[in-house]
Amino acid sequence: MKPTRILAAGIAASLAVLALAPQAVADMERGALLTSSCFACHSIDGTGNMPNLVGYPRDLMVSQMQAFKDGSRPGTIMNRLAKGYSDEEIVKMADHFATIQ
Repeated sequence: MKPTRILAAGIAASLAVLALAPQAVADMERGALLTSSCFACHSIDGTGNMPNLVGYPRDLMVSQMQAFKDGSRPGTIMNRLAKGYSDEEIVKMADHFATIQ
């Protein structure tokens, strides 16, 4: 690809991001905020005893959190923590985890 086409594609992508509705940006920021405390137990680099959540599949995250929340999946801490999140917050968290690398 020619450098001018690469530059044009980059500019187009940047403009697309800028065109996001303010609510979409707020949702992304809310997801990042909601997940910030998760890394106290879940490692960022895959080390440790808890699952690595970076890049975790969205639908799997939602189903696991719902299972913790409704008690169908037992846990030591997660079943209690999950009850503190609304269904909407769980989706925002799952969206955030799925997109970070």
